[in-house]
Amino acid sequence: MTKLCFGGSFNPIHSGHLLVARAVAEARGFERVVLVPSAVPPHKAASAELADACHRLAMCQAVTRDDAFFEVEDLELRRTGPSYTLDTVRELKARGWANVAWLIGADMVAILPKWHRPAELMAEAELVIAQRPGSPIDWAGLPAMFRGLRDHVVRAPLLEISASEIRQRIRDGRPVRYSVPEAVERYIADHHLYI
Repeated sequence: MTKLCFGGSFNPIHSGHLLVARAVAEARGFERVVLVPSAVPPHKAASAELADACHRLAMCQAVTRDDAFFEVEDLELRRTGPSYTLDTVRELKARGWANVAWLIGADMVAILPKWHRPAELMAEAELVIAQRPGSPIDWAGLPAMFRGLRDHVVRAPLLEISASEIRQRIRDGRPVRYSVPEAVERYIADHHLYI
């Protein structure tokens, strides 16, 4: 079974994450999407708003109970230190994965040269890039070794949903229905997250 890994803080996981991941996976012929919540996202500033790992994992697991197209891998939450994608890819390969495909957003392409050991990552994983309409990638501004990723771009639906906006709506006492799956909405309410 071919799988597409999708990492992130998922703080919280929302409908935009899921719809984009499914659209890209289906466009590229992947049969499942593996959600990989990060423990310490290396590309995000430390934030008091980051829910505990156990909650972010549980929200991802709630998604998989309602939709078998998604599964969850918690290996980054079991490691210490920054959640480097290269380490995760290598761990999956050590477990027997022949190939690891990894979904990233087009917004990450510009900072890909600053990722942890990006040349090694590109040699060991197939990077699949989700590009939303109206979000061009400045290929000319990237070092030459990254320009070949142009062939790995998949057009993704344009959805204006952000985790930070969802957290703000919760703090303001406004509903988040439809922005997150029902199971995630219930989990957030039951555990009083982001208030």
